[in-house]
Amino acid sequence: MGIVVLWSDSAMDELQEIYDYYKLKANDQIADKISNAIIDRTILLEDNPRMGQREEIFKDKYKEIRYLVEGNYKIVYLIADDFVIIATVFDCRQNPKKLKETLI
Repeated sequence: MGIVVLWSDSAMDELQEIYDYYKLKANDQIADKISNAIIDRTILLEDNPRMGQREEIFKDKYKEIRYLVEGNYKIVYLIADDFVIIATVFDCRQNPKKLKETLI
């Protein structure tokens, strides 16, 4: 195991909202499948934190913000020296300007 992956409170809240939405609109199995897929994708960052693409809308503001895509969701994360912070889980079906407002 390499780098530690941490989740921000807001990212955890967003993941819970995703789970709750699919639990209500579909069922428990769908909610589990989608939320677990997002979590599983972030676990890959332990061995390769720079696997995601750079998030261009933040290139002037932050040193190194990258993202991974899982289904309809963009997992935005910051890389520090020995850990990664999951900053937000953003639904790509929303207006992209909303993502910029999320991390300002």
